[in-house]
Amino acid sequence: MSKSFGSVRALQGVSLELHAGEAHALAGENGAGKSTLIKTLAGVHRPDAGTVLLDGRPAVFHGPADARDAGIAVIYQEPTLFSDLSIAENIFMGRQPRRTLGRIDHAAVHEATAKLMGRLGVDLDPSRPARGLSIADQQIVEIAKALSFDARVLIMDEPTAALTGSETARLFSVVEALRAEGAAVLFISHRLAEIFELCQRVTTLRDGKLVASETLDGLTEDDLVRRMVGRDLGELYPKQDARTGEKALTVRRLTREGVFRDVSFEVRRGEIVALAGLVGAGRSEVVQAVFGVDRPDAGEVEVDGKPLRRGSPTAAMDAGLALVPEDRRQRGLVMEASIERNIGLTGLGKLGRGGMVRRTLERARASDWSLKLQLKYDRLSDTVGVLSGGNQQKVVLAKWLATEPAVLIVDEPTRGIDVGTKAEVHRLLSSLAADGLAVLMVSSDLPEVLGMADRVLVMHEGRLVAEIPRDEATEESVMAAATGRGRGEGEAA
Repeated sequence: MSKSFGSVRALQGVSLELHAGEAHALAGENGAGKSTLIKTLAGVHRPDAGTVLLDGRPAVFHGPADARDAGIAVIYQEPTLFSDLSIAENIFMGRQPRRTLGRIDHAAVHEATAKLMGRLGVDLDPSRPARGLSIADQQIVEIAKALSFDARVLIMDEPTAALTGSETARLFSVVEALRAEGAAVLFISHRLAEIFELCQRVTTLRDGKLVASETLDGLTEDDLVRRMVGRDLGELYPKQDARTGEKALTVRRLTREGVFRDVSFEVRRGEIVALAGLVGAGRSEVVQAVFGVDRPDAGEVEVDGKPLRRGSPTAAMDAGLALVPEDRRQRGLVMEASIERNIGLTGLGKLGRGGMVRRTLERARASDWSLKLQLKYDRLSDTVGVLSGGNQQKVVLAKWLATEPAVLIVDEPTRGIDVGTKAEVHRLLSSLAADGLAVLMVSSDLPEVLGMADRVLVMHEGRLVAEIPRDEATEESVMAAATGRGRGEGEAA
């Protein structure tokens, strides 16, 4: 299969075989061609050359509906839900069961959705609106939507990126059940451990070309990384020794009723502090309240010893706070705007005069930070939506680092990006901390937490239950505190 977009050759003669009852991994860095391949299989793109065969017979898809009707279901990395509709309505959009006179049978829709949620082991109300669902819950709805088609070929693009360990385990059990029923699963994940746990074979792409298609037996993670990036990756967690300085961020008894309660901690210059815990523990909600996105009911936040006004992101920015949000597409970027405009959004006051933005200053700012973060792009005037996920994350980082903050808050900084870019982000965070920046990192990736943090703060059900220093932090101690089974070393007050 080959596919080009203008002068960009996204796929160059790539071949792939999926077998019934097998989980097959698709590996490669962002920009390797994985998304183009799965969108072509899903009928979103038409290949320039090549053939899709189902059961040995050629299949031509004129659109996603053709692929879906042929038994190919796709779970994309970014949820695509209608926020004003219920979970059940999202899952059965356009194919709701009908009663007499053509009226929608809402009871049947509700019942079918409840069965799907039970199959996934998730307690989500089918009548709940999609608006306000966490990333993890949105992903669960997407998975349920795909399963509702009884697909013979299930393509999963980063389905576990925002799931907890227990949610991932439930998903894997569903995949195993589908395999037992004879379904073919194509699984894309940047978490290499998941590939080795779930899959039997792997196909690796690099720069739109096929590198290898092989069994996972006898392969190591280092082997796979070398195929993906074409070089030895080196350390994935290049943590530099921390030299802590003065308190940069102090949080005292921060409370938002029904969400989190009595949260207190501090972050010093030169250190990376990780906020760990299960999805739903309140980690993202805490950092949003610190930054002023949500207004807390009680508590204080200080930056460099000075009190911060509640509920004001503008005041937070003026005080030297920067927030890289978990959902970069919805909260971190303006997808229809250019790369240079997105990078310049946090500095419009410095880039303009008389209410007008000076394009030369905006472009110079974007060019400077694109070079510093090794951003891969064609033109700075291109919309940020054409970039890979890893490069979109770099744009969000550039936007905030350009403000020269005292405290950088990063929520799931490497969610959904490839191992090569992940190492670059880790190296950047470590370097920034070594230069005296205070970093507060929310992460669901335990190896990332253990590899990058100088201290680990663990939350459970809205409370801060443990503070664990780097040399005492283990997967067991962090998970024990996160699940409420223990408070770990360095018990939090």
